[in-house]
Amino acid sequence: MAPTVDLAAPPERKPGLGREYRYLLSAYSIQTLGEGMLLATLPLLAGAITSDPKLISGVALAEGLPWLLLALPGGMIVDRYDRRRLMIVTQAAQAVLLVAVALLATFGLTRIWMLYLLAFGLGAGDVLFTGANRAVIPNVVPSAALETANGRNVTAETLGRQFVGPPLGAALFAFLLPLPFWANALTYLGSLLLISRIRGGGGRFRAGRGDAGPAAAQGLRGMLAEATGGLRLLARHPVLRAIVVLAAASNFCVTMAQSVLVLFATDVLHVGRSGYGVLVATMAIGGVVGALASRRIVERCGARAVAITVSTASAVSLLAIGLFGRQTVVVVGLFCVWSAGLSLWNVMAQSVSQRLVPDELRGRVSTGTRMVCFGAIPLGALAGGFVAAEHGLRAPWVVGGLLNLVVALLFVPTMLRWPSAGGDGPADRAVPLGGAVPPSGAVPPSGAVPAGGPVPAGAAASVPSTQESV
Repeated sequence: MAPTVDLAAPPERKPGLGREYRYLLSAYSIQTLGEGMLLATLPLLAGAITSDPKLISGVALAEGLPWLLLALPGGMIVDRYDRRRLMIVTQAAQAVLLVAVALLATFGLTRIWMLYLLAFGLGAGDVLFTGANRAVIPNVVPSAALETANGRNVTAETLGRQFVGPPLGAALFAFLLPLPFWANALTYLGSLLLISRIRGGGGRFRAGRGDAGPAAAQGLRGMLAEATGGLRLLARHPVLRAIVVLAAASNFCVTMAQSVLVLFATDVLHVGRSGYGVLVATMAIGGVVGALASRRIVERCGARAVAITVSTASAVSLLAIGLFGRQTVVVVGLFCVWSAGLSLWNVMAQSVSQRLVPDELRGRVSTGTRMVCFGAIPLGALAGGFVAAEHGLRAPWVVGGLLNLVVALLFVPTMLRWPSAGGDGPADRAVPLGGAVPPSGAVPPSGAVPAGGPVPAGAAASVPSTQESV
C-alpha cells in the first residue's frame, strides 16, 4: 500500500533539531526582525509623503508583485542551484538595496516611487530566499521533527515581523528617519553570516534532479514544463489545492484592510502616528501565543480540525472588526484571533507540504504556492485602496471579511472529506515526482515523502501580518 497521511491526527514524535537548524533559525529570526521594522517604517514614510490611500496601498502592491511575476522562474532556480548559497547571495543583494535607500533617506531624497522600488526589490529577493529556506529545512531536521522546527520558525517570524519589529521600527522612525533602513541592512548581513556557518559541502543543499533533469534540456517547452511543475502538482492534489485556494483568499481579504491600516489607525482609532507601531505589535499578540502553542495544538487536533476552525474563525474576526471596531482594544482583540489562527495554519501547512513533496520539487511547489497565495496580496492591496477611497476606511474590513467567510464556508465540505488514519482516498497519498496522485494501491516513486499537515496561509505579506503557502 502507498503511504498515507492522517490529516485528522499528527505524525510521530520528535528527535532533536541539531546545530545547523539553530543557525538557520537564528538567521531567519534576525532577518524577520528587520522585516518587522520595515512593516511599520514603509507605511509611515509613505503616509508622510502622501495621504492618498491608493498611493499608500501601492507599497503593499509593489511588495507582492514579485510573487505574481517571478515565482515560477524563482522556483526553478531554487530547484536547480545550491539553496544555501542562494540564500547568502539573496541576503547580500537585499542588504545592498537597503543601504542605498538608507543613504537617500539620510539626505532627504526619498520619494514615493523609491518606496515602491524598495518594496519590489525586497519582495523579489524574498521569492528566492523563502523558497530556498523552506526547501532546506527538511535537509537539516528529521521528518518527525518538522512540526517542532516549523513551529519555532513561525514563532520567530511572529515575534520579529509582527511583535518586536514594528514598534522598534516606529520608534527608530520617530527618533531619526534613516535609522530603520540602516538597522534593517544590518539584520540582513547578520542573517547572511549565520547561514554561512552551515556546512554546505558535498552538494547537500542542491536538490536531486530526479525526473526533472531531462525537461531542462528540451528547450523553451522543457523549461516551461519544469517551471510549472509545482503548479501542476498543486492543481492535482486535493488537499494542497484546497489549502492554496483558502490561503490565497485569506491573503486577498486581509490585505484589503491592512493596505490602509496606517490611515485606519490614525483616522478611525485615533492612535496617532507614534502609536502605530505599538498597535501593530499588540495586534500580533495572538500570533505569538498561537505560534508558541502551535505544535501541541496541531498534534492534538490534527490538520483537518485546525484548517476548518482557522479558516472560518479568521474570516469572522475580519468582518467583526469592520462592523464593531471603533475602539483600539476591540480591534486588537479581534485581530489577535486572526493572527493566532495564522500561526496555527502556517505550522500545519508547511509541515504537510514538506512531507508530501519530494526534494526535487520543493522549491517549485513552495514558490508556485506563494505565487498564488502571495499573488493575491497586491490584488487585495489594490482593491483595498479603492474600496477605502470610495466607501471609507472600515469598508475594506467588512468586504474582506464577508468574502473570506463565503470562501471558507464553500470549502468546509471539502475539508470534512480529508482522510483520517488509514484513509484510502487520493488526498492522503504521498505526491509522486510527476505531480499526479497515485491510484489506490500504487507505490509512489522513490523519493516521495509521506505527508502530514497543510500549507501556510496568510503568509500575507508585508503588511502587518498576512499570510503563507506551501
